[in-house]
Amino acid sequence: MRDGEERWWRRKPQGGRGRGGPPRRPAGGPGRGRRRWPGSPESRRRRCPSCCPGATSPPVGRSRRRPRAKVLDAAHSLGYVPDPAASRLAAARNNLLGVFSFTATFPTDVRHSYYPFLVGVEQEAAAQGYDLVLFTGSSTGGAGAGGAGALNRVRLADGCLFLGRHAPADALRRLVADDFPVVHVGRRDEPEGLAWVGADYVSASREVVTALAGLGHRRVLLVREDDDAPASTDRERGFLDGLAASGLPAGPDAVFRSGDPRGDLTADRVRAWVADGVTAFVAEETDTGAAWRALRAAVDATGLDCPGQVSLALLGSPPADLADGPAPMGFDIPRPALGAEAVRLLATRIAGGPAEGTLVACAFRAGATAGPPAVP
Repeated sequence: MRDGEERWWRRKPQGGRGRGGPPRRPAGGPGRGRRRWPGSPESRRRRCPSCCPGATSPPVGRSRRRPRAKVLDAAHSLGYVPDPAASRLAAARNNLLGVFSFTATFPTDVRHSYYPFLVGVEQEAAAQGYDLVLFTGSSTGGAGAGGAGALNRVRLADGCLFLGRHAPADALRRLVADDFPVVHVGRRDEPEGLAWVGADYVSASREVVTALAGLGHRRVLLVREDDDAPASTDRERGFLDGLAASGLPAGPDAVFRSGDPRGDLTADRVRAWVADGVTAFVAEETDTGAAWRALRAAVDATGLDCPGQVSLALLGSPPADLADGPAPMGFDIPRPALGAEAVRLLATRIAGGPAEGTLVACAFRAGATAGPPAVP
């Protein structure tokens, strides 16, 4: 036995203090720290508990869930509220949609032309499970200031809708280049890659001119403001298309552009147009309604009867303060539907969908300001 023990010690020298010495037992009594051979039954049970009878593996998933549940219970009892910024960093989303209005204050007055857009935005955002963050250009360095970083704060949201005829193209271009989800309410030609939702002003304006031609008018004049917003460009294009399709004069004299309609559109000018054969006047709708206000005031100042002597039409809806008069011939813009469609498109962009442009049809309005031309 002694010879065997000595031979075993020589084969396993790493157990002792030096080469050939007896193995040192660890503290704690005999049997503890005992080496187990890889092929022993006990070793197999520890390495592969599922394949050995009578052995069970510890509930790892359950053991992890219990501490997590305790942490959540403690956070709830202490009134802890997750930080939205931290949640955004962790999940890359916070279920917030921005709405940016290029106005000093947000247009919450029901008489404001933007208000119906916001109704559709709010309803669809709730249906999509988003909350809204409202931005304006009134704060220092905001969009109204036109600074280089004017629109950067909209990045607090998952994506943003923009309302306004003259959104800064450079700022929008930076957001699009950074692949930040953006949707503009209103058709835009630039920047490339910008998603937008707009009314089909071309088709609607063409339909108004076709209706006037159907009443017998042979000279029709468009009054518009002197800017190149896409909405104004589309209305003029539809107006001229309607004239051409009806065989009416569609040259430069068919459109009157003015940077100051109130000052330029006088009663004398209207009388001169009527004397030259114009029997119907059409104005564009804008945020201010300047063209329609000036046209109405000038016609009233001439004393001409509408629609007995001249006919009037509006490419859109009248301002809220003029809505109590006779409804003008024209079309109604589906503003709530545009707002809802913009939210749906923005949700698609946030989910990684393509940037697209969508046109929504307008509804023709016969009104009470147009009739057959007066017989000379």
